[in-house]
Formats: sequence, structure tokens, C-alpha cells
Amino acid sequence: MTGETYEILALKYADLNNRTRADNFLDPGDDHDSLMPMDYFLWVLKSDRRTIVVDTGFDKIEGARRGRDVMMNPTEALTSIGIDSRSIEDVVITHMHYDHAGTLGDFPNARVYVQDSEVQFCTGRAMLDGSERMAYTADHVKDLIDKVFNEQVSFIDGDEEIAPNVSLHRVPGHTAGMQCLRVKTKRGWTVLASDAAHYFENWKDRNPFSICWSMDDMFKSFDRIEELADSAEHVVPGHDPIVRSIYPAVSRDLPLVTRLDVMPDWTLA
Repeated sequence: MTGETYEILALKYADLNNRTRADNFLDPGDDHDSLMPMDYFLWVLKSDRRTIVVDTGFDKIEGARRGRDVMMNPTEALTSIGIDSRSIEDVVITHMHYDHAGTLGDFPNARVYVQDSEVQFCTGRAMLDGSERMAYTADHVKDLIDKVFNEQVSFIDGDEEIAPNVSLHRVPGHTAGMQCLRVKTKRGWTVLASDAAHYFENWKDRNPFSICWSMDDMFKSFDRIEELADSAEHVVPGHDPIVRSIYPAVSRDLPLVTRLDVMPDWTLA
């Protein structure tokens, strides 16, 4: 491989431990009442030349409103690895759900990369439907609109490289404008699926997550994330606690920060 490569860090900042399989699959099977916790992450891509933050999470106020346990605000998670959110120049928003697009105001100098179709969806007639609106927070959408009027948003239409060896790809299904990232690391092309696959089981077993805007698109997107990655071992789901078992923490002092640019060890799952 040639060109710029990236370290990928997953920063866990919140969790929800009382979820069941029925909450996480359209077809949870007979064990639908079994507990299946959810972790909430934001991600950081780091090369010798640049730092890119992927998603901005949600804060303790939003967590309290929605009954989520927020251990630290996203800005605090970034501070733990020496990053000041005010210094970040590039933020990718994979989709505008509350747990991925909150705290945008804490990134005043950042350019935001988001799909055209996602912005159209979360500001259009779909938001008149309470079941679609439920996972969005109006103040988060307003923060994005402020960025638009400050000319700090880059709209993506499908697939686009935003930095050397970092590309965005529309993978609809969970939402209309869901996007994933394809990133070159020392171990190969790695895909941050975000909520194109909440859990490994969602895409490996082709069993979509319970919030599904389009089932047909979601199945196509499962295929797409596999095409973009060097192998199944190079696909990272958006919320699976197993990620923190099969990938190493960056240090004993930072157990909630996980390195994704190394190969997973499934014997630890």
C-alpha cells in the first residue's frame, strides 16, 4: 500500500445496559428478552498530517432526557487523548440521529461532512412522522443549519474522498442518508460502518437493526460495506460492546479508548 495511513480510535463515552435483543433486531428470535447492551462511541482518525473526528455523540443532558448513561461528554472523551474539540477542522457526521450528531456546537472551527440525502430527510416531511422523528433532536439539526449558514458544511452526494485515503460512502437503510467511512490503515482498508451495522450480528446474519428506514436499502448496504473493506475482519460496527473485547485499549490508563487499526482477536470475545 502507498500513501497516507491512519490510526483509528474508538472512544466510548456512554452505554445502555438494559437493552434486549428485541430492541436490536427486526427478527430477535426466540431469545428476544435476552440482554444485549449497547455502547456509544465517537471515532478519531489520526495520521501524521491530520486528525478527523467521526460523529459528535450526545452530552449528559441529552442522555438524561433519553435514559442513557453518559460517563463523560464527547469533548471530555477527546480531552482524555489530548484533543481539544475547538481545534478540530474536520468532522464527519455519519447520520443525524441524536447519538451521532449532538455537541456540534463544541466544534466551532470544524467543517462538517454529511450526505445531502440525510439533511434533506431530517429537515423535510419525514420529520412529521413521530416514529421517524424520534431518533432525531431538533436542536442538533439546528446546530447543523447554523454550520450551513456559516459555510462550514460540505455536502456529500454518494461517494467522495474527503482526505487522502479517507472516503465517505452512502449506505442507506438505517436512515435515508446514512454514510460509512473507508479508511486506509497499516492493516488494510477498514470500514467504519457506524449504524449501517449497529452490531456484528446485524450485517453478518443479515438481520437488520430495529430502526430501519428501508429494509431493501439496508440489505444492499450490508453488501456494500463488505465490498469496501479488505475483509470481514476490516468492518467495524457502530455500537457493539464486543469491539472493546476484540480490539486493544490504547493503554491501561485509557480503558475506554480502543485501537481499531490492528487486527481483531476473536478469541477474546
